[in-house]
Amino acid sequence: MSSLLETLATLPGASYTHPISTSIPSSSKLNPYLPLPSTSTLFTDSSFLHTVPANTSSSVVHVLGSESVISSRDKDSLVLISRTPQEAYDHSVLALKVAKSGISTFHFVGSAALSGSPTILPNVEEWLESSTPALNGHSSDPDAEERLNSAYEAAALSLLKATRRAQRPFVTHDSNPKPSRAILNFLPYTPELSGEQLIDISLASPLPRDKVRHAVKGFSEIIVLESGSGKYGPAWASVVDALEGSDYPIRSILAGSNPDIASALSSSAPVSRTGSPLPSPSIPKTSITIPSAESKYTDLLASSPSPLEILNDPASLSASESTSPLYAFGKAVAIRREREQLVELAKSVLKAPNTRTEVHEALSQWLLVRDEAASSQAGEKAEKALGEGSSADEKSLLELGRKGHWAKKNLWIVISNSWAQDLASSGLHHALASGLDINLLVYETASSPFSPLAPPQPSRERKKDLALYALNMGDVYTSSVAVYADFAGVINAMREAEAYPGPGLVLAYLPWGDKEDGQSVGQGEVAGPLERLRETKRAVSGGWWPMFRWNPAAQDGKQFILDSPAIKTALSQFLDRQSHLSQLTRASPAIDASVTSSKGTELVAARKEKAKRAYDALLNSLDGPGLLVLYASDGGTAEKVSKRLVSRAKMRGVNATLQVFDGIAANAVEALGAEKNAVFITAVAGQGESPLNGRELTKKLGTLSADSIGESWKDLKVSVFGMGDSNYWPRKEDYIYYNKPAKDLFPRLLSLGASELAPLGLGDDQDPDGYMTAYKPWEASLWRALGVDAVEVVEAQEEVVANEHIKIASDYLRGTILEGLADQSTGAIGPSDAQLTKFHGTYMQDDRDIRESLTAQGLEPAYSFMIRCRMPGGVCTPEQWLAMDRIADEHGNSTFKLTTRQTFQFHGIIKKHLKPAMQAINKSLLDTIAACGDVNRNVQCTVNPALSHIHQTVYDFSKNMSEYLLPKTSAYHEIWLDKKQVAGGEVADLEPLYGPTYLPRKFKMAVAVPPDNGVDVFTNDVGFIAIVENDKVVGYNVTVGGGMGVTHSNKKTYPRLGDLIGFVLPEDAIKAAESIMIVQRDNGNRQDRKNARLKYTIDRMTLPIFKKEVEAVFGKSFQPVRPFEFTTNIDNYGWVQGRDGNWHFTMFIENGRVEDSSRNQFKSGLREIATVHKGQFRLTANQHLILANVTPEDKPEIERLLKKWGLDNLNHSGLRLSSSACVAFPTCGLAMAESERYLPLLVDKVEKLLEDEGMRSDSIVMRMTGCPNGCARPWNAEIAFVGKAPGSYLMMLGGGHHGERLSKPWKSSVTEPEILALLKPLFKQWIAERNDGEPFGDWVIRAGIIKATTHGTNFWAETDAS
Repeated sequence: MSSLLETLATLPGASYTHPISTSIPSSSKLNPYLPLPSTSTLFTDSSFLHTVPANTSSSVVHVLGSESVISSRDKDSLVLISRTPQEAYDHSVLALKVAKSGISTFHFVGSAALSGSPTILPNVEEWLESSTPALNGHSSDPDAEERLNSAYEAAALSLLKATRRAQRPFVTHDSNPKPSRAILNFLPYTPELSGEQLIDISLASPLPRDKVRHAVKGFSEIIVLESGSGKYGPAWASVVDALEGSDYPIRSILAGSNPDIASALSSSAPVSRTGSPLPSPSIPKTSITIPSAESKYTDLLASSPSPLEILNDPASLSASESTSPLYAFGKAVAIRREREQLVELAKSVLKAPNTRTEVHEALSQWLLVRDEAASSQAGEKAEKALGEGSSADEKSLLELGRKGHWAKKNLWIVISNSWAQDLASSGLHHALASGLDINLLVYETASSPFSPLAPPQPSRERKKDLALYALNMGDVYTSSVAVYADFAGVINAMREAEAYPGPGLVLAYLPWGDKEDGQSVGQGEVAGPLERLRETKRAVSGGWWPMFRWNPAAQDGKQFILDSPAIKTALSQFLDRQSHLSQLTRASPAIDASVTSSKGTELVAARKEKAKRAYDALLNSLDGPGLLVLYASDGGTAEKVSKRLVSRAKMRGVNATLQVFDGIAANAVEALGAEKNAVFITAVAGQGESPLNGRELTKKLGTLSADSIGESWKDLKVSVFGMGDSNYWPRKEDYIYYNKPAKDLFPRLLSLGASELAPLGLGDDQDPDGYMTAYKPWEASLWRALGVDAVEVVEAQEEVVANEHIKIASDYLRGTILEGLADQSTGAIGPSDAQLTKFHGTYMQDDRDIRESLTAQGLEPAYSFMIRCRMPGGVCTPEQWLAMDRIADEHGNSTFKLTTRQTFQFHGIIKKHLKPAMQAINKSLLDTIAACGDVNRNVQCTVNPALSHIHQTVYDFSKNMSEYLLPKTSAYHEIWLDKKQVAGGEVADLEPLYGPTYLPRKFKMAVAVPPDNGVDVFTNDVGFIAIVENDKVVGYNVTVGGGMGVTHSNKKTYPRLGDLIGFVLPEDAIKAAESIMIVQRDNGNRQDRKNARLKYTIDRMTLPIFKKEVEAVFGKSFQPVRPFEFTTNIDNYGWVQGRDGNWHFTMFIENGRVEDSSRNQFKSGLREIATVHKGQFRLTANQHLILANVTPEDKPEIERLLKKWGLDNLNHSGLRLSSSACVAFPTCGLAMAESERYLPLLVDKVEKLLEDEGMRSDSIVMRMTGCPNGCARPWNAEIAFVGKAPGSYLMMLGGGHHGERLSKPWKSSVTEPEILALLKPLFKQWIAERNDGEPFGDWVIRAGIIKATTHGTNFWAETDAS
């Protein structure tokens, strides 16, 4: 049988427990002082009982192991006492029953009742929901006491009928012979008293007057036995009240711990006390749990440069103190009052005639700086001068000073629903209205209305509305901040609030801040930094959580600062429109005649196009069958197939139209009912889900039934073709996700009344021709079903891919970019221009964190642009660094990225800021041309600080090669720098190297200086390995054919490392690079961009033939390869001195993100360093930074600044120092999973596995990317993860520690728990079996965990993963 507590825990309803020593199964933890959720049960004990608020909202409070019964502060409640397990169980279910009537119950359970097993009530839920029997004799308008008694009696009667156990308000223990006195026992246990008439009270409040009167009738004396140590007990008072008007003498015995009740009974005193006093309730500091998520803000509070005290911080409270904000306000008043007394006493001592000179000087100095940072030091001097004090004022002054009042503390009160809820906002109101210098930090933890996880939130619980309340006061510093949206803004707000000489309110957004990481937040999502970041972005970008600061003390015009970027942009656009409208109010507006003529021409053209479409539709509808083609596609392949199907259908005389799934979602029944034939083509997204643009229709079809559709689809015929990858889900249990949208959709349509047009088709990327293997017979069956299979159609030859057309038609990369930038109706540019802008160094992106919420609101995506600089060799000046810092603040998202190609990358630049940002970059003497696109991109070069003279040689080579291979078009300067195109521009823009179509695909080059392979030279299309002899670069070994991009599960694509083809002299190196690029230009695959890189060209031509073609263009043969050796491809952190005597410091910047965050202050620190540094900033290919050429005399100052900002911290694990990640979510449009935001969190957990084995310092190259394009070079890492779906990664092992070998796919799809479970035994085995210094990547091959990848073409061989 179950114990009492196990039984009580199974009763219906939500249950909570205070942090008591007794464990309660299946109960949620509740911090002391917090209100109990309505209609719930709380388990507590005597220590925590006083923290329960007065209003317990129809709930049940079990006080376990009670030694005393305390009267409830909630007058509308019952107080029950249980002394046996059965009584405790019956009282518990009775309390749940009366809670249905809106009545709460305090149930005191004695220690003896906790041991034993009660008989339970079967079907307790049914009994609780049953009606309560009506009782006779009760008033129709009862007072509170009568209502409580009535509810108790009705529930007791109902329970009697259900259990045959009577529930009585008290139990009489008769004694024979009958004694002269009766003892009313209010203790939670039954004392052993022989020869006494003992009445155990079960219903202590309200005491049933009539029943008590009847029970004591005939006795000459009444004794009330209860616990306590005061003047008299509350139970005695209630008995006196119940027996009012009677002549009984009523004595009181107050029992403490270990009472001698028999002796007390023998006393004749009206009030007797026995036993030692009961201990006062004590709340352990450790009992209050603060959610770890709140540390994001409290850590920033603690970073205050001034003395600070969080008045309700549980860690600093004594046992008798409360976390209540109202209690904390009382403390604040006392602290401010005592400091005012200190100031007045200091002034009084100064005025005293007998004040000593040294005291006068010290106190005068302290008064001058009493509100500044120096006040503490001045106070110590004053205290030393005062000695022990020579007057009463001096002694009082010393007493207050020693309490910590010399320094003015910044006082903070935290209001958190998790541990410091402000009931009725009384603490907040008093603090803001007081005018005192007190600051409040208030957390809002609710999700925004735009969140797919958002529950409805009552308006009274919205913390964001407190800002309006504070702003209306006028003299309260008010700010609304969000640490996951603007880290620097939070710091600014906190420091401004502390500096303001009055009350301050900081509203802090922390979605799901009341939940620990890993706890569910609904719909399969769990709380964690990434989910909080996404939710913050939804709230801020949607305008639900505005970010602002209101400082009444600031100068006029600067009191209100709006920090919300979305609202600022909207406001700016509104003001721009207002300005334009003002211009249009002129009586005779001056409109250029060319405007009206051009618009008229456009209108005529539009009418002609509309007429042509109508004519084509008419011809198609004369005798051809109709066909609606619907598609759902994330990557674009399903859309491309659908468009091609429509084109082929029209060639066969079929009246075909194209629509996206969600385009008909709103009126799906009517839209499909109007068609005769419909085809659905869908890809797969995520965990077997429909693509994003097909989810609304999928949901809609799920809500329909055959009855609701009726006869609407009786003539509709349908077919479905799905596009998936059977190897994407290697585990048996996950195979159901293969082509799941198509497999679910087809039977669903048939069940709703449609009939089959053609069988279900399932395309599989694993088939010999990919999805086309299944698509071709499916399309043939479709033509047969439509009766057009006999129509002879000459299929047009497959056209060159769209990108080639775009380049040809672009007029040397001009396109319509200027017109797209001028279009203010959208934040985007056209698709063709989006391809062309890559050549100019910018990508169009959108914020994928909020894409769905914006779509749900009917808004376009939050478009922005990424800009990548061209900076050969990764070297810039301090002035250029400062310019990049400003550009990030003024035009971007206040951060910038150091990329794996040694350059700067900016994100979050809206279209309006794109051109100004480009101009600012060029003004700093950098540019962005050819940083992306089908051209030679940023040329990398090894950064070896110890060999400064060698670095200068290879840097100059890298820079000259980059300049030589630049596109010659003047379009870049026309579009971004407002240069005018000269007459005959078509001649000026002749591209002698690239031609009008440029290269088939991107082209990357790097220069390495052995033994350092930090640039991963073999991963580049072309690599130059410097050969140094006699301290001089004598030439370069040349590699060709490296490349990282892959398509998941498409084994025709693979990563590849470069092959050595020979050696060239320095003067021939640039010509060699040009020759290789020309051969790729003329032989690369322009039909299929997935097979267009140089690596595929070489493997198609074979390396000897390719080399021969290059030598023909080069005009000479390559010399034999010279010997070299690489020993590392990770950065050498810390200080190193070059041969010229200058110093170089390599710092760790995790994943290259330069920002201010709770982890690091890179942005502010490097900004200050750049103002004094006289050397260079050098970016490494591992996304880190070198402060180069620091002179010996400047080194101490640089060291001081590094220490000040914590940038000299290199105490990281070897794993973290060797890790790298691409950007991925939220900005990269290709990302399938998290990377930069997630890898640091994964490293936290993986490095713990290594630390457990004593391997913290061992380096393992671990890299992660969000997609298979490989920007962070995962394909040759020792451990690598490539995103396949949110939270799911392809896992690879066995890359070379020095970048010399590709990794091998090991597991097709792993999640975080699987990653940790797989790595733990591997690490243990590696440590036990490794040879001396053997890298992890070498060991996994030697141990037979995976096979070595010897060439890109066997990357997919001998592995089941894909």
